[in-house]
Amino acid sequence: MEKSIEIGLSLNWKMKGDVKMNVYDTANRLASEIRESEEYKSYKKLKDEIMSNIDSKKKVEEFEKLRYDVQLMQYTGEGKDEEKSKKLEEMYSILVQDEQIKQYFDLEVKFNVMIADVNKIIAEAIRDVL
Repeated sequence: MEKSIEIGLSLNWKMKGDVKMNVYDTANRLASEIRESEEYKSYKKLKDEIMSNIDSKKKVEEFEKLRYDVQLMQYTGEGKDEEKSKKLEEMYSILVQDEQIKQYFDLEVKFNVMIADVNKIIAEAIRDVL
């Protein structure tokens, strides 16, 4: 039987049999499991390969900077800069012609989906206090 006991203001201990587990232990286990996931391992391996190639690294970093700038403009309410958005699309089209970079982008999406799913699960668990 599982019991939840609130200790202090921020620690939540769960009793499972004789074993005490706190939220920090669980978070550390989650971090470890993320690092052991296929999504993380594949993405990290390919990212390391791309970043070790000076030409590929430069192209990807330039693309990521432009992508960040476009996203930041949208989030801050500055609207959409059509010229930058078009340049971003063109850069992407050129970059994905390189099979390794295309695979890198695909793995990046797969990894980000996993992280978004984990964040959604956590947000659902605490939505009643937010």
